[in-house]
Amino acid sequence: MPLTMVNEGEPSIIKKVGGKQDTRRFLENLGFVTGGSVTVVSQIGGSMIVNIKDSRVAIGKDMANKILV
Repeated sequence: MPLTMVNEGEPSIIKKVGGKQDTRRFLENLGFVTGGSVTVVSQIGGSMIVNIKDSRVAIGKDMANKILV
């Protein structure tokens, strides 16, 4: 399921990062790699704050929909 459907505070394992090559590369540089752990901290409007590799990252819901957990 896409990252946007995960409940806040629930750790998940990334199964696949989709999208165009530039989008995948951008997300991988932020730490969104297959097999990595991600936790949704909060969802505010069209953005999400997530914990990834001991960092907090804000991404748009359109990007979050490309991350499958």
